[in-house]
Amino acid sequence: MESKSLTKSAKKNLLIVGDLIILFSSLWLTLFLRYGLTVDYDLWQAHLFPFSVIIIIFLIIFYIEDFYELGIGKGKVDLLNRLIQVIVIGSAFSFTFFYIGANRLFTIRPQRVFFIYIAIAAILIYLWRLWFYQVARSPKIADGVLFIGYNKKVGEIIKQIQKRPELGFQVRAIMPVTNGQTEPIPDEYQNLVVAADLNQLKEICQKIEVQTIITTVHPREDKNLLKNLFNCLSLKISFFELAKFYENITGKIPVTTIEQIWFLENLTESKKRTYNLIKNIADVIISIILLIISLPLLPFIILAVKTTSSGPIFFTQVRMGKDGKTFTAIKFRTMVTGAESNGPQWAAKNDPRITRVGKFLRKTRIDEIPQLINVLKGEMSLIGPRPERPEFVEQLKNQIPFYQERLMIKPGLTGWAQVMGPNYGGSLEETMEKIQYDLYYIKNRSLALDLSILLKTIRTVLTKKGQ
Repeated sequence: MESKSLTKSAKKNLLIVGDLIILFSSLWLTLFLRYGLTVDYDLWQAHLFPFSVIIIIFLIIFYIEDFYELGIGKGKVDLLNRLIQVIVIGSAFSFTFFYIGANRLFTIRPQRVFFIYIAIAAILIYLWRLWFYQVARSPKIADGVLFIGYNKKVGEIIKQIQKRPELGFQVRAIMPVTNGQTEPIPDEYQNLVVAADLNQLKEICQKIEVQTIITTVHPREDKNLLKNLFNCLSLKISFFELAKFYENITGKIPVTTIEQIWFLENLTESKKRTYNLIKNIADVIISIILLIISLPLLPFIILAVKTTSSGPIFFTQVRMGKDGKTFTAIKFRTMVTGAESNGPQWAAKNDPRITRVGKFLRKTRIDEIPQLINVLKGEMSLIGPRPERPEFVEQLKNQIPFYQERLMIKPGLTGWAQVMGPNYGGSLEETMEKIQYDLYYIKNRSLALDLSILLKTIRTVLTKKGQ
């Protein structure tokens, strides 16, 4: 079924466009207040380049601070706190740029103008966001959703929609099906159940104003369902299979609802040749740059590891890479010597085996600097699924559907599962969660998604939310 873009994407784009308009309008208003009632062409041109760079910096910081994640809390206090953080960080970068660029990239010294600009922009951005979030939550503009069939994933989606009204959806009805492929509907959703007669689908959609239909059964498997969905075409309704809608709204692939055909339909590697070439080149260039930048830190890291606990500086371990090939991963040691004297163990939250320095190295991802060598050797990428140990892969592929398919691409220092999923994959449930993020990345990987992951990783490092 061909699907339309989700409201979520449109709202993100609207937020970005709105921010751009406000940031550039704030510049004009600043010049208007600073220099009088007229803003001539030369004055505008003199300030346009340096402030365009500043605006780009602020947009990047907005992204890192999750200003474009519609599910993040948007209360007035929360918004104000995060806006203050952005202003502080953005101002530091801005003044650095002004110091370096003055008399080199531009002739003006816009520091005074910047103080007025940042005050105006902050106020307007705050008011714009409050208005946007209020409108986005309104049920009057929400898309009415009808589910055909029910299972646990439907329940998850309903909870997501109810918890995140800013996504722009409102569950209007659940239509049971009788082909044995769905589960009983819980009591809490019985008020949403409508007649099970698919022949009434069009009339029901018109009556309760449905704009989106999500099916747990593929129309190819039910001719009657296919016929009635076809009859609804004139209503301009968006149609989604459950897996696709779940993917769009959560950033995960529901491994329990897909089959082998999903991989054949969605993971065509021939379409990724150009992307893979660019990514391989970027891996090498960025790894060399990061290794050079980290050189001054290495003596201090080595000294900290060596003097705070006994044992080697580096920790090596066999990991499984692309297509199941094993390699030796290199990291700074973060655990006590003999941490696995009783055999392989999952890392856990507040793991007692992790040293005091090791906790800091893990949270800041500094312990992974030596793995840049693995990237240069072609064994890893900067971005990809987490490299796992062969013992755990052998165990998990028998417990989790399609777990081994994460080995279709190179593992990475960071990845979609690492920045979006739980910090620790020490339980079957958490590992199941991470494989769903991994499959999403494998399917949707692109330069834009890689950039998004890098920015989220920077935020993770700055806020010390790593493992």
